Amino acid sequence: MNLTTAEHQKAAQAIYDAEQTRAWTEPVSNLYDNADIEDAYRIGLEVRDLKLAAGRRVKGHKIGFTSKAMRSLVGATEPDYGFLYDDWFVPEASTVSRSQMNRPLVEQELAFVMGNRLSGPSVNAADVIRATDFVLPALEIVDSRFSGRGKTLLVDSISDAASCGFVVLGGNPVRLTDLDIRRVSGSLAIAGDIVETGTASAVMGNPINAVAWLANKLAEFGVAMEPGDVILSGSFIKAVPFEAGDSIFAHFDQLGEVSLLVGE
Repeated sequence: MNLTTAEHQKAAQAIYDAEQTRAWTEPVSNLYDNADIEDAYRIGLEVRDLKLAAGRRVKGHKIGFTSKAMRSLVGATEPDYGFLYDDWFVPEASTVSRSQMNRPLVEQELAFVMGNRLSGPSVNAADVIRATDFVLPALEIVDSRFSGRGKTLLVDSISDAASCGFVVLGGNPVRLTDLDIRRVSGSLAIAGDIVETGTASAVMGNPINAVAWLANKLAEFGVAMEPGDVILSGSFIKAVPFEAGDSIFAHFDQLGEVSLLVGE
């Protein structure tokens, strides 16, 4: 960790203000050349504290960079994570305004909804299965509060909630014991055209592994998964851009569909 507490707080305030005003801020890695991954996680915690003080609630966590290809792209040796907040959840089949977003992309993934508290360290796949109430199909809108791309994508992503914009959950809950989650496959269509397909095993071999990793990572910061938390386990397709007027439709072969419309 190279930055001071005051610098963490200043960077967090800029990210928080950018979300409120939609006046995007400079990436952390451009402002602080020496910021490292630990600094980035501390900034994310400071953003969380600002949001909690403003009346927001943590409703879960997301995992990013779950594929080897993405980790290689950003120079990461492990995934990253960010907090999910109550005002980031959008009902399925609703319309969201493109003007509220910055540089959005959409990903298709599985959401774990926790039934019991899950706290690391030493969490394994069996612990995740026991603690999970059910899984849901989901879309994540990946976005940033930054005005452009910074020098170190990993530092910027971690600082900014692992680049989460908002979340769309499908309304078809399924127990982990009722499917082989590794074999869940899906397709993503934009404006009626299928643009990506994939299988959940692309997420660290099994999305359950990603959730176990996250539980152990959160323990480093004194954080646990709580009952009712939504855990986005990581995308099993490439992130896809979209524009105003597009319809977004994700099909999951064992979990149904999730859709979203993009307004002006």
